[in-house]
Amino acid sequence: MAESKVNDILVFLSVVETGSFASAGRAFGLSRSTAGKAVSRLEDRYGLRLLNRTTRAISMTEEGQRLYKQGLAIQTAIADADMSMAGGEGIPKGTLRIAAPDALGRRLLMPVVRQFQQDWPEVRFEISFSDTLRHIIKDGFDLAVRIGVTSPDTSLISRTLMTDRPVLCASPSYLEGRKTPSRIDHLSTHDLLQFSSVGQRQVWVLQDATEFWSNAPGQVTLRLDNAEALREAALAGMGIALLPSILVKDDLAAGALVRILPDVATGEVPIVALYPHKRFLEPRVRRFIDMLAANMPGH
Repeated sequence: MAESKVNDILVFLSVVETGSFASAGRAFGLSRSTAGKAVSRLEDRYGLRLLNRTTRAISMTEEGQRLYKQGLAIQTAIADADMSMAGGEGIPKGTLRIAAPDALGRRLLMPVVRQFQQDWPEVRFEISFSDTLRHIIKDGFDLAVRIGVTSPDTSLISRTLMTDRPVLCASPSYLEGRKTPSRIDHLSTHDLLQFSSVGQRQVWVLQDATEFWSNAPGQVTLRLDNAEALREAALAGMGIALLPSILVKDDLAAGALVRILPDVATGEVPIVALYPHKRFLEPRVRRFIDMLAANMPGH
C-alpha cells in the first residue's frame, strides 16, 4: 500500500511538471487514463481536490501545492537513497560532462564547479551552456540541469534541486507613457517577450482570485531561444517578460526591472538535475549533484 501511494505521488509530480496526464503517463510507462486514476486515488485518499482540470490546462489547488512540495521531498529522498546505496565512497576523478541552460546555468553551476575542483582536483569538467535541449545519453553527458520537465525520459533519473517562481517584469522605460497592467487581461494591450526554442515554447500560466489564463493575452512581439537575451530585451524596454526570479532578482532590487501584476500566481517551476539511470553512479557525478543541491539559493 505504501509503495502504491509513493508511486501515485510521483505520477502526480509528473502531471504537475508536464501539465499533461498523457506526458506523465509516458514517463512511467502508463496510459493517460491510468495516470489520471493515480491522481484520483490520491484525491480520494485525502478527501481533497489536488488539481483544477480544464480543457485548456491543469493547475494545482492550494492543497495540491502542499502535496507537490511534500512530494518533491519524497522524490529527493529516493534519489539520495539511490545514490548513497549505489555510489559507494569512491574518490571522484575523471571528466564530468554537464549540459545546462545558459544564463541560469552560469549562475548556479560555476560557483559549485570552482568549489568542487578545489575539493576534488582530479575531476575535470566539460560544460555546455545552451538553452537548446541536448540529448543527455546520446550526446554523452553525465548530468543535465534543466528548468522544468517538459518531456520526461524514463531512462533518466530526475532530482529536483529547487523550485523557482517566475516573475512578470518590465523596465521603467517600457512602462513610461503606458498604463501599467492591474489585471491579467490588461496584458492584451502590451508587447510580450517569450522564450521559444526547438521543441520548447514558453507558456504563461497566470491566475489570480478571479481569472485563470493558460496563455497570456497580448501580442508576442519577440520570441528568443535564450533566457539571458530575453532579460536583456526586457531591460532594453522592449516589452514584458516572464523570467525566473533567480535570474532577475538583482535587476528588481536595483530598479532596472519592475514587477508586473505582483499578486498574480505564475506557478512554480522546478529546476532539476537529470542523469542516466545507472546501477552504479560514478562518485564524481553523485558528489557533484549533492554539492549542487546543497548550494542552491534558499537551501
